[in-house]
Amino acid sequence: MLFAALRERTEVVKDRARMFEGLIRDTHKQAYGLAYRLTGNPSEAEDLVQESFVRAFRFFDKYDDRLPFTSWLYRIISNTHIDLIRRKGRLKTTSLDNSGPEGTTTWDVADEESSPDRELMNDSMAEPVQKALLSMNEDFRTAVILADVEGMAYEEVAEIMKTSVGTVRSRIHRGRKQLRDHLLKNSPDFFGRFANEL
Repeated sequence: MLFAALRERTEVVKDRARMFEGLIRDTHKQAYGLAYRLTGNPSEAEDLVQESFVRAFRFFDKYDDRLPFTSWLYRIISNTHIDLIRRKGRLKTTSLDNSGPEGTTTWDVADEESSPDRELMNDSMAEPVQKALLSMNEDFRTAVILADVEGMAYEEVAEIMKTSVGTVRSRIHRGRKQLRDHLLKNSPDFFGRFANEL
């Protein structure tokens, strides 16, 4: 009797693990896209996705499979991003003028401009738009990305951001204004003609 119960429990755990792997495989590109838009940096986006997937796996038993997985995952990504930003504030930074690791005289710094994933993201979102997003208030940027880029309903955004729909509406309105103002100021030739649409 005990062995049958253990065997059944093991099968349930294996089924949930297979389900998790399938969901992650299906949503990886969307997760990276959101992470890149939040961070504006390919390596930080990869770190954010990896940390979010670890958290998602750790708390997968709390996921209700009757609800959309992407909403649940986006909430984790958003919360993880906020945690990483807070943690970054506590990290010590080092000048590139100082000695490199292990006493070397130079530092290896990645050229993110030549990164293939950066080129891919630039194809889907123009550089001025990404810069404008990164200039925004963090809460406004997250709300605008989830609603306007990911196409989520205000109710879903509110659930992910753990706030009210009214607050989401306000953040999106103010975020769009910040976005529009930044684009018109920094890219007037290209975006000026779209002023009424933003």
